[in-house]
Amino acid sequence: MLAQPPSLGPVRLVAVDGHAGSGKTTFSGRLAAALGGAPVLHLDDLATHEELFEWTGRLREQVLDPLGRGETARFRAYDWVTRRFAPPEREIGPEPVVLVEGVGAGRRALRPHLACLLWMELPHEHSWERGQLRDGAELSDFWDGWMRAERGHFAADPTRPYAELLILQREGGYEVLPGPHKTTTTPHGRT
Repeated sequence: MLAQPPSLGPVRLVAVDGHAGSGKTTFSGRLAAALGGAPVLHLDDLATHEELFEWTGRLREQVLDPLGRGETARFRAYDWVTRRFAPPEREIGPEPVVLVEGVGAGRRALRPHLACLLWMELPHEHSWERGQLRDGAELSDFWDGWMRAERGHFAADPTRPYAELLILQREGGYEVLPGPHKTTTTPHGRT
């Protein structure tokens, strides 16, 4: 990751995308640790019940714009229980690598700002099953709506075709494979 040129001001923004329940959060935590404690932005902190995928404006204003200027990003995370953005304010500094993880992290509006896009390679059926087991029966109604929304999101704005790397979870670790998208880097960013 550090071999890539900065993609957002001084930052190398790395996206970890995949279906809900595919292991993005766990993998991102391990990758962040391997990178010496790189900060991780969880898109669940910017999405809401009413705006599952309409968080791009908040992300741009509160995170991308400040990081692009070499400043600290500040935002309040959405509380999924109280259904509001709640204190305390969170901060992400303009570190050499910043990870952004969540469904839609590799969406069209973010790709120009990314140094690398990773896709968690697990079919949606298996991912959703894992997610529902994780969240329990009390969230089954939420999952019904989520699955429809996620299908619609990826139908309109697919991520996997643009991933440079595919991440497969294996027993005891991860396997990293080349993704379907190959990029070339110019002094002005990705082409």
